[in-house]
Amino acid sequence: MAGHVNLAYDYPVLGAFWTAMWVFLWIMWVILLFRVVLDVFRDDTMNGWAKAGWLVFVLVLPFLGVFVYVVARGRDMGRREQQHVRAQREEVERYIRDTAGAGEGTSAVDQLAKLSEIRARGDISDEEFARAKEKILH
Repeated sequence: MAGHVNLAYDYPVLGAFWTAMWVFLWIMWVILLFRVVLDVFRDDTMNGWAKAGWLVFVLVLPFLGVFVYVVARGRDMGRREQQHVRAQREEVERYIRDTAGAGEGTSAVDQLAKLSEIRARGDISDEEFARAKEKILH
């Protein structure tokens, strides 16, 4: 058979490679679709109608909609993501400070008492106790 053409699926390893590649690309596209939808909701510069228009475009014509959105508005997607992460980090830090007290609201006497208990248990040396005591008092 001189006219027989070998296809990728004539070689099982190559077929598995192509299948894995298409699955990977499909998963990456789904992730990008979700990132675009989140970015539409996260963008405070767009009004409600613009957000609705982008969502309809992305959901009705998903491949074209995501491509056009990334080309048209992709530059600011990273900036908005960074702002969102920064705001989350600040919120967590504020929560930790409020929950732990961050030294506020506890008197020097309370801090010295806790420090003395730690030294009495033997968790810190006398030198470490003296340094910590100095920090509390000054």
